[in-house]
Amino acid sequence: MINLSRIDLRSDTLTLPTRGMKEAMANAALGDDVYGEDPTVNQLEKKVAAMFGMEAALFCPTGTMTNQLGIKVHTQPG
Repeated sequence: MINLSRIDLRSDTLTLPTRGMKEAMANAALGDDVYGEDPTVNQLEKKVAAMFGMEAALFCPTGTMTNQLGIKVHTQPG
């Protein structure tokens, strides 16, 4: 049995949302992030960019996505 009382970073799927998290998700304003129409993601990216003094930020919802971006930034196809 997995002990969920400690932080476990093995996988993106181990985190179980709390009731408050589920309520926030259910009440969040929605839009298509591909077209820049998700106000929640836009607000998060703008806030993080400002925190780090950068022009822009990119939200990546999973560790797998960030790993793929890191590989693609540092390598060339083929």
